[in-house]
Amino acid sequence: MDNKYFTDRFRVTVPQMEQLTAAALSRGGDYSDLYFEHTVYKDLLLKDGEVSSGGFHIDSGVGIRVLKGDKTGYAYSEKTEMPDMLHAARAAAQIATARTEPDGKRYLASGCGIPVSGFYKSDRNWSDSGTEGFIRVLKKIEAGILSRESRTVKVIARLSWSESEIMMFNSFGELTCDFRPMGSIVVSAVFSEKGKNENKTSSRSFRMGAEMISDRLTDEIIAEVVSGIDARFEARRPKGGKMPVVMGAGASGILLHEAMGHSFEADFNRKGQSVFAGMTGKRICDESISIVDDGTLYANRGACNFDDEGVPGQKTYMVKDGVLNSYLHDRISARWYGLESTGNGRRESFRFNPIPRMRATYMENGNASKDDLIASVKKGIFVDEFSNGQVKIGEGDFTFYVKSGFLIENGRLTSPVKDINIIGNGPQALADITGVGNDLLIDNGTWTCGKDQSVPVSCGIPTVLVRELTVGGN
Repeated sequence: MDNKYFTDRFRVTVPQMEQLTAAALSRGGDYSDLYFEHTVYKDLLLKDGEVSSGGFHIDSGVGIRVLKGDKTGYAYSEKTEMPDMLHAARAAAQIATARTEPDGKRYLASGCGIPVSGFYKSDRNWSDSGTEGFIRVLKKIEAGILSRESRTVKVIARLSWSESEIMMFNSFGELTCDFRPMGSIVVSAVFSEKGKNENKTSSRSFRMGAEMISDRLTDEIIAEVVSGIDARFEARRPKGGKMPVVMGAGASGILLHEAMGHSFEADFNRKGQSVFAGMTGKRICDESISIVDDGTLYANRGACNFDDEGVPGQKTYMVKDGVLNSYLHDRISARWYGLESTGNGRRESFRFNPIPRMRATYMENGNASKDDLIASVKKGIFVDEFSNGQVKIGEGDFTFYVKSGFLIENGRLTSPVKDINIIGNGPQALADITGVGNDLLIDNGTWTCGKDQSVPVSCGIPTVLVRELTVGGN
């Protein structure tokens, strides 16, 4: 798709965008940008053996932002006719310039000019594919679970997809366009044995077209949903206390995202709200640890050809060899720090202004094996699946609910456990990591990050050993 496709889609010309930008800056703003979006969303839901419901939604409009000093003015229009857009531009200008003192800093064209080869594409557009084939896939997944696990009493499966056409223009005269596909499958099953119920969920999400649907993908989901059910029924709540915790590769990365990643977002740091504020260049953990936020993983849910400010996607080391290397910047924080944007300015839709957000957050491989890390623990716990959690950005304190894991006794995994909380402090937990595995796994589930607005993300981690965390049990 070339630029003309996008200008035709939104029925606007470059001279008209320049006119809108002039209106947005008419009250003395420092910088302005336009964010056009056209998103088509559809989903299908299988429940009680039938695909009986679904949804179809189209969302389209433009968001206009004006920056003046430290103040942001933002307005949007669900119509891309010039009178409506001019009204939004003037409203944003008025908000941004109301009782604002200039701070003398220019807005940088941060991160621009970095070549982008494309971190996702759609070989087969979702919107060109009929629903009959997708219905067969959902029924195949249900049949596979029922045939492999006789204790299954209910299967719920949802397939959803979206295609977003994005066009951005700013007061530097930069025009950026992007086509963003996304496909997701979430499958949950309920199992019953002797009057006791357990459940298991598996999901996959990728920035790609309908070619995402394959026999390999459905087989992986079926196998994941039915695996470990015996352990779920046998699991008990263990005795709590402070102890070593081995976090399994993959989904344990959510703790990295929540307990540490948010504290690296630059808006929290420039406002002094993060526990890591002012610590750039300082050692915060063992030199074996490097933590990345990456917009360049191909077809990943968190991948960004461009962020929502038109800055090319890139790979950012938050921690490099144990040293705090970089915060996650949008254009505003990059200007404040005198740096270039890291491409982390993201927004939920054209109705929201961009703010620093994560993409795919993970820890790079170390040298240890999973078995050696477990073998080094005399008494502790192994966890591999988390759910709800709470984090205090300022203090770094966190609490996470563990859905599944095992006791570690004399270097071996023994009894399965459940219904426990892992409690700790992000910076302290990071400093207490004493072993990093060589088995990095990116979890390609349907992770969504909420920070006043929701954006798709992903996470990953190799197996790691934390010297001590508080385990909430009996």
